Amino acid sequence: MYMKKTLVAAAVLLSLQLAAQPLPRITVIATGGTIAGTAPTATQAGYSPARLTVESLLGQVPQLASEADVSGYQLCNIPSQAMTHDIWLRLACVIDSLFTGGHCDGVVVTHGTDTMEETAYFLHLTVPHDLPVVLTGAMRPATGLSADGPMNLYNAVMLAASPLARDRGVMVVMNDYIFSADDIVKTNTVNPNAFECPNYGPLGTIRGGVPVFFRKTFTRHTSRSEFSIRKLSGKPLSHVEIVLSYANASDIQLNALIDYPVDGIVIAGVGNGNFAPSFMTAIAKANEKKIPVVRATRIISGGVSSGLEDVFPGQIAPGCLSPQKARILLMLALTQTDDPELIGKIFLEY
Repeated sequence: MYMKKTLVAAAVLLSLQLAAQPLPRITVIATGGTIAGTAPTATQAGYSPARLTVESLLGQVPQLASEADVSGYQLCNIPSQAMTHDIWLRLACVIDSLFTGGHCDGVVVTHGTDTMEETAYFLHLTVPHDLPVVLTGAMRPATGLSADGPMNLYNAVMLAASPLARDRGVMVVMNDYIFSADDIVKTNTVNPNAFECPNYGPLGTIRGGVPVFFRKTFTRHTSRSEFSIRKLSGKPLSHVEIVLSYANASDIQLNALIDYPVDGIVIAGVGNGNFAPSFMTAIAKANEKKIPVVRATRIISGGVSSGLEDVFPGQIAPGCLSPQKARILLMLALTQTDDPELIGKIFLEY
């Protein structure tokens, strides 16, 4: 009897101690997108993105109140195809300020899905903290039948509040999966299961707010990145463009960018970074003007790292980075050097 009373007392004490612990502090930064979109009817396919405020989004998930101390911040309210470098810089600065000032334990960014992978990767390289940063969004508007936004937001906040989420780089939560910013790609235009990590697979899953991790990402990121937002603040990012290669592609776009001139070029090539023969003369001109050229691929997986055809001096292989992510890394690398050899080494590390 004495032993039983002792165990009960210990259980009660533990419950009181857990109840006394403060809830994790999570800041939700809203930028717009489908998750904040509305439509005239619950079943209409067409809708208007970026209509609801962060307060409205949080109001759809009252269950969060018992799980975390959640506050909201409206950074902007735009469809994600309207995302800009200036907003990226502001977003990274806000996150850095929140963490540096000890104002929160984790950040969730609500975002449109079209450019979510790009924003996530930019933050992955520029936010100098190991605390969790999680992006989420929706494929159905907030007013849609079976809207996916509220559950995605719940899972994102729960992930950001979890001690397991620290030091994993910037992550994306969609449709019960946890994705790494360095590999995530949108692979479907309308389906709720719209994202994949095609090269390495998801980091894990999260269901009912409980994260389970399968792996970590080992490339440089966040606190180990050399591209801290503190170094970038107030500086314009380099001008880098992407050129798509395809059957019978001309060099018109490539020459126009070189003559403009841009600071760097990413070729979204066919296969293993291959490109139309018409590009070769233009690439030689880019080399003369010291414009770095990255050979990426439009193929969703496999990347570009070795065994390249039509080798040219100063070429840069981006590994498994998509063309849009190779563009971001090249923009950041150019803030430090325009030497193709040094830039190539940066691509090997990130």
